[in-house]
Amino acid sequence: MPPDAERSRFSSVAELDGLELLSARFIEHSFDPHVHESYAIAVLEEGAERYRYRGAEHLAAAGSFALLNPDEVHTGSRASEQGWRYRVFYPRPQQFQALLAELELPHGSAPMFQGSVHGDADLVAALLRLHRLLESPDAAVLQRQTLWREVMLQLLQRHARVAEPRGAGREPRAVALAKELLGASLAEPPSLEQLAAAVGLSPFHFARVFRRATGLPPHAWLRQRRLEQARALLRAGCAPLEVAMRLGFADQSHLGRQFKQSYGVGPGEYRRACRA
Repeated sequence: MPPDAERSRFSSVAELDGLELLSARFIEHSFDPHVHESYAIAVLEEGAERYRYRGAEHLAAAGSFALLNPDEVHTGSRASEQGWRYRVFYPRPQQFQALLAELELPHGSAPMFQGSVHGDADLVAALLRLHRLLESPDAAVLQRQTLWREVMLQLLQRHARVAEPRGAGREPRAVALAKELLGASLAEPPSLEQLAAAVGLSPFHFARVFRRATGLPPHAWLRQRRLEQARALLRAGCAPLEVAMRLGFADQSHLGRQFKQSYGVGPGEYRRACRA
């Protein structure tokens, strides 16, 4: 496909209650006035988009993001010769209400974003990372579920006047039980919801408690345990492919990338060195 061709990819994330995503490059395409039942959170990667929203014209350029509330009429067209490339999240109001309920924050009605175009550099980077992660077939369910909550809370606090949640607190017995459950199921770990239910906490509160106690979110702690076990298996002579299959990595390449990222060498090289 030519680099300047229009293209779009629509997907949904089952473990996030069917959250809908769009990745697209538009040049000549123009959106007629329309509404979404969901929010639209659009992060501009290249070019610029012009749109009409709440009776005013807006311009979103690369390095910014646009926020649109549900049931608000808006348009969309290019604001530069090369068009625009962006990534969009379409969360439903119920999804934000559920997230706030997990943190015991007031949620009588769905939160509403203030303003539309914003240029917070750290949030732009976080939103792009999250979107790519949610599209990635290698991404762990735990990682998707945790990062989604963390990034959306940050966005809602800054741009929808959502209050600061109460402190994570200390739940040593819950953390110890969660570690035990994760360690016993490296190949097929439980979801964030399953872990939280097992220790008697809400998913988001559990994730924050776990991070405070260990310094890592649950998925990162699980990755470290997997890699430690991978080293033990490689030292015992197991082939990298067998290690990947036994420990729940997507494939041998997935193991190789994570192993080298943590230890600086690939699993095959590590195994050969240990055998020598």
